[in-house]
Amino acid sequence: MQAAETFISINGEGVRAGEPALFIRFKGCNLACGYCDTMWANEPACPFEERSPEDLAAFALSSGIRNVTLTGGEPLLQRDIRKLVRLLLEAGLRVEIETNGAVSLEGFEEARPVFTMDYKLPSSGFESRMVLSNMALLRKEDTVKFVSGSRQDLERALEIIRTYGLTDRCHVYFSPVFGAIEPAEIVDFMLENRLNDCRLQIQMHKVIWDPDKRGV
Repeated sequence: MQAAETFISINGEGVRAGEPALFIRFKGCNLACGYCDTMWANEPACPFEERSPEDLAAFALSSGIRNVTLTGGEPLLQRDIRKLVRLLLEAGLRVEIETNGAVSLEGFEEARPVFTMDYKLPSSGFESRMVLSNMALLRKEDTVKFVSGSRQDLERALEIIRTYGLTDRCHVYFSPVFGAIEPAEIVDFMLENRLNDCRLQIQMHKVIWDPDKRGV
């Protein structure tokens, strides 16, 4: 497995925002969103360590941190990702996969992590790549995240939420494209449309540290 970096920090977003977490970031992604804040991990020349699922699981267990976030890049592109998830869960750890919505969530029936799945909105340029069959695989503990950079994005997110009944199916978060839209505009939209059970999410790590800082 191509591990670009591992580090311990706090969860900067999601249901466990503010909690300590071990992050394993994998190299490579099948998308190239303009607002991506880890584009470096998607470059062909990105340095990485080849590590086995057993090695990564042992490392995670030895860290003393219970929350493990598998991120990228796109972690679901890693060939042995299902084996790694199984080993982490068997070790009693809590496993979250941050995924871009352009890869199927199938194949985790025996060892099921929590998914935080993006839905790519129009400003990303990759909405056509969304695997819509993933919507039926979401569970209550999962999250769909709408990274929004414009009013058009917000309107499209509202349509998707209503079409798939997402607030009844899983957690739903709105997150601003950093520097492209004011969080207050998202709040106004949420209130205007009575978006009960949706949450605004600010990336906590970008407030605590420099927005471009790695390893946090």
